[in-house]
Amino acid sequence: MSRALPKYNKRRVGLIGGAAAVALSGAVIAGSALAGESSDDNGTNARTLAGPGTISCPDVAPRLPAVPASAQAEVDRNLGQLDTQIAEANQRLADTVGQGGPNFVQNAILGPLEDKRVAAINRIATAIGRTAERPAGLDSLAACTLDAEGAADTGEGAGGDGGEAAAPPAGDAGQGADQDGAGQEGGNDAGDAGVGTISCPAVAPRLPAVPASAQAEVDRNLGQLDTQIAEANQRLADTVGQGGPNFVQNAILGPLEDKRVAAINRIATAIGRTAERPAGLDSLAACTFTK
Repeated sequence: MSRALPKYNKRRVGLIGGAAAVALSGAVIAGSALAGESSDDNGTNARTLAGPGTISCPDVAPRLPAVPASAQAEVDRNLGQLDTQIAEANQRLADTVGQGGPNFVQNAILGPLEDKRVAAINRIATAIGRTAERPAGLDSLAACTLDAEGAADTGEGAGGDGGEAAAPPAGDAGQGADQDGAGQEGGNDAGDAGVGTISCPAVAPRLPAVPASAQAEVDRNLGQLDTQIAEANQRLADTVGQGGPNFVQNAILGPLEDKRVAAINRIATAIGRTAERPAGLDSLAACTFTK
């Protein structure tokens, strides 16, 4: 009796130990499977979040009429700039994935890209128009789109590390109703708020006599120049403290200059239809920031 009991105890201990080992092995296998599944999910999510998509823009060259020989070099140069602009926008899209708010891509990439394309397309039309009929309707090719993958994957973060912040929609910006045609008075409110002020050269005093047939279009674009300054100053106030050291230049002054180039080109084109086209107005496009 005394010898049987130890054998029974040994057998019971062996059975319990074996069951525990099986249970532990099952737990390890299950944990490994869950870990693998979690890892796969995380990998999928990482790939999703890392996919910024691609910016696509309408092709301008096929929409051009026959290009005069005298304009070919300038047209080719600006067509090359259009390609460069798309490449730079796609690079910025990749560099800023996950940054900004829900409108970041539209306000900080697609919007400025459209302004740059408007300016380049206007230069192409102007070059052709010097010795042939100026092509119409090319501005409709300026807007670009982001594919579905990029639209779903970008702009989800609350803000990047030192990344540029999203611009406020144009409709929310100040319209500069109290500014004069010179475009010098934009953003007094922003200046009063202690965030600095953006100032731009006056365009109206540099214009020649405006033909009556062009007056309405010139006035409309002078008004747009004022609005652009007001919007830039409003954005300056709305984004104070955001972004890195080059934020104001890259996210506000640069896009503003592109918009001004487009508006100034429209003014020069309107005058040039019935009088000599004014030269050198592009030098008035760049603006400055004063603290």
